[in-house]
Amino acid sequence: MAKPIRILLQTTIPTTEDDWSIFRFSMLQDYLASIKDEAGNSLFEVTGRDYESDAVSGDPVLSSLDKSDFDELWLFGLEVDKGLTEKDIAGINAFRQRGGGILTTRDHQDMGCSMCSLIDIGDVHYFNTKNPDPDESRWSRDDSYTTYISWPNYHSGANGDYQKITIIEPIHELLKNPNSPSGSIEFFPTHPHEGGIGVPLGYANARVIALGKSLVTGRNFNLVVAIEHHQDEQGNILGRAVANSSFHHLVDYNWDINKGCPTFVDEPPGDGMKNEPRALEDIKTYVRNVAFWLAN
Repeated sequence: MAKPIRILLQTTIPTTEDDWSIFRFSMLQDYLASIKDEAGNSLFEVTGRDYESDAVSGDPVLSSLDKSDFDELWLFGLEVDKGLTEKDIAGINAFRQRGGGILTTRDHQDMGCSMCSLIDIGDVHYFNTKNPDPDESRWSRDDSYTTYISWPNYHSGANGDYQKITIIEPIHELLKNPNSPSGSIEFFPTHPHEGGIGVPLGYANARVIALGKSLVTGRNFNLVVAIEHHQDEQGNILGRAVANSSFHHLVDYNWDINKGCPTFVDEPPGDGMKNEPRALEDIKTYVRNVAFWLAN
């Protein structure tokens, strides 16, 4: 039997009970660990951890990630201050240069902006004060309800509800679902203030593959960007990468609101995910697709 694919689920914040620490991604971790082959062998070995802060040498795992035996990094950019150090960035970039696959996701405004120096990934995430969206018409609040959060903050719906996504043709393999009536993923969890992502001009190896739609302004916004293997100037073949506009697509609370959330979340939740089983199945299918795609 082949060795299981080793996935690191990693936040950019230290373990904090009243925050989005890694324990709030337990459903994601359990689902990935539950995927087996026909013989019953686990296909993924999943490790979940929070950031271990050291301002000098960085996180001990991330700063030496290229020397680890992990195959994939799923990085949740959750910090609003500090975050990844230069040594962490160097370790993650070297990991990708040796072929490691990376999923990155964050949320509104400047959350997760310590990822800005990651190869390719830092260019496809748009923030408020760093690497803003090149379309200046998007430099304004979309979510008008949570007024203490600034742009980008696309309101796709309440936590606990789902959104009907728009697929950009040709359909990417990340979005295929043979068990769906349409043959593709149709639903993603929603969030009141998703972040901004996109593909800069001249990026031949990346494309937007799915859109969400704001329930406040009616504007479409980019939901997922996929980055293919490509060769850098040093001759390294970079691993694949995926960028999601919000970590809320993958956190427990947005899959099942009964899992709870930090006390600072004050928006009323919905119950769409609970009432539409296909929505949870769709996001799990997406997770499975990403896990296999990043490993190839």
